[in-house]
Amino acid sequence: MRLPSGVVTMLAVVLNSGAGLAAPPPSQSANATPPQLPPGVSATLWRLSVPKGMEPTPERVALGEKLFREKRLSVDNTVACMTCHEPELGFTDGKPLSEGVKQQKVARNSPTVLNALFNATQFWDGRAATLEDQAKLPILNPREMGMPDPDTVMKKVRGIPEYVTDFQKVFGREPNFDDLAVAIAAFERMQFSGDARFDKFITGDSKALTASEKNGWALFNGKARCNSCHAGNAVSPLFSDQKFHNIGVAAHKQDFVTLARKGVQVVRTGDEKQIDELALNSEFSELGRFLVTKQENDVGSFKTPILRNVGITGPYMHDGSLTTLWDVMDHYNKGGVANPYLDGGMQRLGLTEPEIDDLVAFLFTLTDTKFDKLNKEQLAKQRARKNTRPERDNAIALGKKGNLGDLAPNPDLNVKNPADLGFYGDVTPVTNTKQR
Repeated sequence: MRLPSGVVTMLAVVLNSGAGLAAPPPSQSANATPPQLPPGVSATLWRLSVPKGMEPTPERVALGEKLFREKRLSVDNTVACMTCHEPELGFTDGKPLSEGVKQQKVARNSPTVLNALFNATQFWDGRAATLEDQAKLPILNPREMGMPDPDTVMKKVRGIPEYVTDFQKVFGREPNFDDLAVAIAAFERMQFSGDARFDKFITGDSKALTASEKNGWALFNGKARCNSCHAGNAVSPLFSDQKFHNIGVAAHKQDFVTLARKGVQVVRTGDEKQIDELALNSEFSELGRFLVTKQENDVGSFKTPILRNVGITGPYMHDGSLTTLWDVMDHYNKGGVANPYLDGGMQRLGLTEPEIDDLVAFLFTLTDTKFDKLNKEQLAKQRARKNTRPERDNAIALGKKGNLGDLAPNPDLNVKNPADLGFYGDVTPVTNTKQR
């Protein structure tokens, strides 16, 4: 997500001060009663994640879906929210980098909308606090939907008679930009998922996962150290710590040290306009969270994504540079890409090929069953690329070169399954990979 300087400045004022906002939308039929939720979605978490007055009433959701699919919200009527978040593709577009109006590439991979209501912040760099804030920005991004300002957006919407009627019915007033965002966010708040095979397993069906998948779950919580940032438990069922980390992805294709030095120098000048322009520049957008917080320890940091439905929401990472989950595991197995701002938790993992296979198998169990067909297709497609892995470097991963610290403890599955230590409770003992 990149924004022009004027847009960034204007939105900063709008989002931070509330100036220019319309009156809060009427609470019309709103209540905090959760809809019917699948096993992996907590009703308590749902209540905590939905701001008071922003509950997804049926009327708001219906209008929000209509707007989500509406290409006339873009400057040339070619791009809708759905263009980069196709429901049939798990609300992603399946591309490394998304395309906006006039086939322009944007700087980031399109994250899924599924379970986005539970994110503490929105966008890869966390620059939006709410779904309502998030819904506005792509419409005004010159590379995404290309509208110049909110007034132009609403002039266009008010010129469409059906929307004048719809907004009057839902909000009791003529269309405005805040209500438009409320409606889109209401639709997005209904896009939750948590009915995966993993949920069946963790709630008592020991046969829901294969031996390989169970071993992957054990490795996830042990040797592979995935749970350091992607812990999955009753308190955090989304497999994300909701924090920002530099794992080296931004450093693997450019002189990141020089880039970071230039970015830090500009920020230290305090020139807000120039800082906004950094966010616009595709090269400097790789500085990630730093461009939001201006804190040097955030250089190259991006949000830990949720892992629910990860099997169907590739390519992976903020820049879509890792095509398969085998590539992702290769990246972590060698400790990421070294740079001065690399997260201190990154280190080589020493995973063997069978262990990587088991981890990938486990990750595909996190997909909601309504996407079973797509999940199987994606697994087959990724497995076909298994022997084409640009990030693979077994010499580093196994400690034959480099100095990336000691390995994490290797779980002894014959003694204790590390999965038993989590909030999810007992897990049926699994066989060791070598014994299968």
